[in-house]
Formats: sequence, structure tokens, C-alpha cells
Amino acid sequence: MAGNLIIVSAPSGAGKTTLVELMLARLTGIRSSVSMTARLPRAGEEDGRHYHFVTPSQFQEMITRDEFLEWAEVHGNFYGTSRRVVEEYRKAGVDVVMTIDVQGARSAKALFADAVSVFILPPSPYLLEDRLRSRGANHEDDVLLRMENARYELEEYRHFDYIIVNDDLEHATEELVAIVRAKRCERGQRTSIAETILKQFS
Repeated sequence: MAGNLIIVSAPSGAGKTTLVELMLARLTGIRSSVSMTARLPRAGEEDGRHYHFVTPSQFQEMITRDEFLEWAEVHGNFYGTSRRVVEEYRKAGVDVVMTIDVQGARSAKALFADAVSVFILPPSPYLLEDRLRSRGANHEDDVLLRMENARYELEEYRHFDYIIVNDDLEHATEELVAIVRAKRCERGQRTSIAETILKQFS
């Protein structure tokens, strides 16, 4: 059985990366697909953990070689997901979580109809702006751009399977963990196990 694909998306600053990291610490059999980006690292970001940082020219070469499952330009920067990494994990039966922007989520969902998509909502625009400013890495123009984009990104919630409001970090993490566990319990995931048990009664 191929591993499940979990797509987690949200406007910048809504807390999707933090939620995914907390979820990964509570579950086994699931790995994160670390995105590629052509932007510079923010303070505290580690190459290979938060993102794989590459130069704009390297990113363009990877597009040419069709190495991305999905890629998009977001807030003036390029982001993409490695096709090879996701395919290798899933073939090995490992669940994969993709933490990506709404453009990338739309592309990934179109490629994988069986993927589970989760949208993270900020509790209010005021808290979203506070979170963006508290990073300390975003200039004023960047904060304003991300807030403007958030208005349109939030409309994408209608196309996702699940919605989590990140107003309480612990509760939101529990909900994300529950979604992954529920996916693993779907009939299609457990058919072979059910049939094996059923045969024991014949």
C-alpha cells in the first residue's frame, strides 16, 4: 500500500509549519517533504530542515529538468516540491506531508486525487499580522504584501477537505494528528487487513 499524501496549506504566518512539526513529533510512519526555495534563509532557518535553499538559477534548472512535483512563485519568491522525494517515500509505504502555499496545493491536489488537503485558518487578520511582524524577518512592505495576498488565499479554503482554525496551538495540533489517523483508517487503507481477518472465520 502506497503511503498517504497529506497537503497542508495556509496564508503566510498562519502557523502551518509549526503545526506540521508538532504533528510529526507525535506520529510515526510519516515524513515531511522539505520544499525547495530560491529565497534567502530567515534567521533561525536551517537548510534541509525548514527548506532546501538553492539559487534562482539552480531553481530554474530544476524546472527545466521537470524535477518538481509542483512549484510556484509566492510573494516574489520561488518554492517547489521534489517529485523524486515524494514518490520514493510513498512507494516505501511512508505517509508524506507537504507544507505548501495555496498555489502549490492546488497543483498537488490535481495530480493526486487521493491526497488529503488541510487548510489552516488564522483566527483573525489582526493575529495574522502580529505573527508576521513577530518574525522580525519581514520588512514593512513584505508584511503588507503578505496581508494583501492573504485576503485572496483565504478564499481557497473552499477547495480543501479539512479546515483547522489555529487559535490554540495544542488543539490545532491534535486536530491535524486526528486527520492523519483518520485517513489511515479509511476502508481502502484497511481492506487487505479486513479480508485477512475475514478469511480466518471461514
